Amino acid sequence: MIRKATVEDVKEIQGLINFYAKKDKMLPRSLNELYENLRDFFVFENAGKVAGCVALHVAWEDLAEIKSLAVLESRQKQKIGSLLVEAAFEDAKRLKVKRIFALTYCPSFFQKFGFKKVAHSDLPHKIWSECIRCVKFPDCQETALVREI
Repeated sequence: MIRKATVEDVKEIQGLINFYAKKDKMLPRSLNELYENLRDFFVFENAGKVAGCVALHVAWEDLAEIKSLAVLESRQKQKIGSLLVEAAFEDAKRLKVKRIFALTYCPSFFQKFGFKKVAHSDLPHKIWSECIRCVKFPDCQETALVREI
């Protein structure tokens, strides 16, 4: 079941995200950052456990970012990631966002949803405020992708 995240989910969300961050497949998230952005998150819950998560973060009046998409390794290839992305799309439509972008190490996953590669410089400067604090800045190897809603 997909639902909005609650404060009770934060430690499981962090464990899931940071599991992949340690494998250099995504960026780590602190508890503080997750609590501050909790309203952005959806989780896939199964048997009372968080098996996946995604965040939709509004960056500007016409632009939002899909971030922190992660699914338990044991639950991959079960369409959970796709369901989470679809939940983010529905939220973007509800918010009347016109474009969604993602910065990812797995561009082929997002391209299945109609995302197109773009140059990092094509994204507004406002989104880079988070990047400046990243441990990988300025040597980011993530691919920038955008999709119209």
